[in-house]
Amino acid sequence: MKSKIFLFAGLLLATSQMFAGVTKVGTTAAGFLMIDVGSRANGMGSAFVSIADDATAMYWNPAGIAGIDGFEATFCNSKWIGDLGFTYTGAVQSLGQLGNIGINATFLTMEEIERTTIAYPDGSGEYFDAGCYAVGLSYARKLTDNFSIGFNTKLINERMYHSSASGFALDIGALFDTQLSGLKLGMCISNYGTKMHLDGRDLQVQHDISESISGNNDLINARLQTDYFDLPLLLRFGVSMDVLKGFMNSNLILSADALHPSDDTEYINLGAEYKLFNLLSLRVGYKQLFAKDSEQGLTFGGGINYKLRGATAFYFDYSYSDFGLLNSVNIFSIGLAF
Repeated sequence: MKSKIFLFAGLLLATSQMFAGVTKVGTTAAGFLMIDVGSRANGMGSAFVSIADDATAMYWNPAGIAGIDGFEATFCNSKWIGDLGFTYTGAVQSLGQLGNIGINATFLTMEEIERTTIAYPDGSGEYFDAGCYAVGLSYARKLTDNFSIGFNTKLINERMYHSSASGFALDIGALFDTQLSGLKLGMCISNYGTKMHLDGRDLQVQHDISESISGNNDLINARLQTDYFDLPLLLRFGVSMDVLKGFMNSNLILSADALHPSDDTEYINLGAEYKLFNLLSLRVGYKQLFAKDSEQGLTFGGGINYKLRGATAFYFDYSYSDFGLLNSVNIFSIGLAF
């Protein structure tokens, strides 16, 4: 047990050096990768890295899918800030002693809007949209009964009109059940990957390469080149504990996550979940405690986990997240396990 705790501490210390001295607030690409998924996790203030025991674990901590027996799938949807649509879906299949594999997809979309130009400030009659997606493949395995590791590789794409940017990223996670009064530790490094830059026909222009010379061709085809931007690298470390452990058919999980993003200040997430008869759940949390200029705060939610025939289970979850001046976000999730 001591060696595993030291391994956790070593991983945390080594990865924290990747962020040392970085203060690039709001300078990364693919910001949608930082949108938290799942009603359960959001209802708990996104303090979920040491809990991560369902199909959304591929986002929070891919090591968590190692504890899934059989098959599990989830679908999450919300109307995001600014009338954007946010969707996450994932499925995990157990391979027995070989470990578990999973697939996942994240989408951020918007409705079409009319294009305006200097010549047509009220609208040109042409419509466009923008969107982002990430498609991932996960693998996790238990190295011992209480220690697991996992990986999630993903293809990332952002597009607007006729231009787009693509990249690849890797998430690495570890989960450790200390067997000490239900205390669990979790750690995950998310979005370690390539840089991204926009390219496409929107960047094609006509340019006069020598404006000081009269009579030359001012319609030379040229192409603009955008800068390369890093992905939003994120280090999460969390602890959780079930303080009731089934007393009177109840469970009360308390959790806390410390987060170190590469493009923002550090902060802490806090959460709690109360379960009754492993059927009904109530959740509450607080996001981005100690963060600078944050609009996030209180979260709450609940859910029902209903057993169908045999080992099949269906669950439905809801969460509310306060975004201050940006109003609020409601997230709905459904899932199936067998």
